[in-house]
Amino acid sequence: MSVPTVLVVEHERECPPGLFGEWLAAAGCALDVRRPYAGDELPELAPYDALVVLGGPMGAKDDDKHAWLGPVKDRIRTAVADAVPTLGICLGHQLVAVALGGDVDRNPLGQQVGMLGVGWTPEAATDALLGPLATPRRGVQWNDDIVTRLPAGAVLLAETEHGEIQAARYAPTLWGVQLHPEVDADILRPWAASDRGSHEARGIDQDAVLRDIEGARAELDAAWRPLAVGLARLASERAGRAGRG
Repeated sequence: MSVPTVLVVEHERECPPGLFGEWLAAAGCALDVRRPYAGDELPELAPYDALVVLGGPMGAKDDDKHAWLGPVKDRIRTAVADAVPTLGICLGHQLVAVALGGDVDRNPLGQQVGMLGVGWTPEAATDALLGPLATPRRGVQWNDDIVTRLPAGAVLLAETEHGEIQAARYAPTLWGVQLHPEVDADILRPWAASDRGSHEARGIDQDAVLRDIEGARAELDAAWRPLAVGLARLASERAGRAGRG
């Protein structure tokens, strides 16, 4: 019996699938990680049972600077049309929004850094993927940009106390989360090094932030492993319908 295969789009070496990839594999998925920044071909979606679009330092509208972003948006639109289970993470979430007619801009409240509580909306409770997670929990956020306008038909599933979008359902089988379920402190250290100057100017104690995330590892694993398990379940169901599982 074959296993469901997940196409994972990585935008930068320092933004890998990390823990989320490990959880998908443990849940029975095979991962095909493509790195278009390193010259990998971005395949069509037909052979795959799910799509994960990871984060990265570029902007969701930087197609002229990063040639693969346009094709990634094309794959996102194909995922909607073909009902391929899809999750966008941070930049991936923003790419989904832009691909479907929403908008992304720099957060006027400044960069979000560290662990934030997730402000679930009532609609989240019955969501096919995020519903089982719609209880009090924290997630790691590390982002300058945010989705400022959801596309038509999208459903807001979580937001901060200031109204910043944290999660949305863009189509019946397509979701985006602004937080980073995939990261641990080792993944975050290079990000922190890149932001050291701006964080010092803002009085952010990076060492304390990373210690907090390391200390909350068990909490974060328990909070976000179910997201990978849920996506793996949807991928497995699609594989079964396609005769691949």
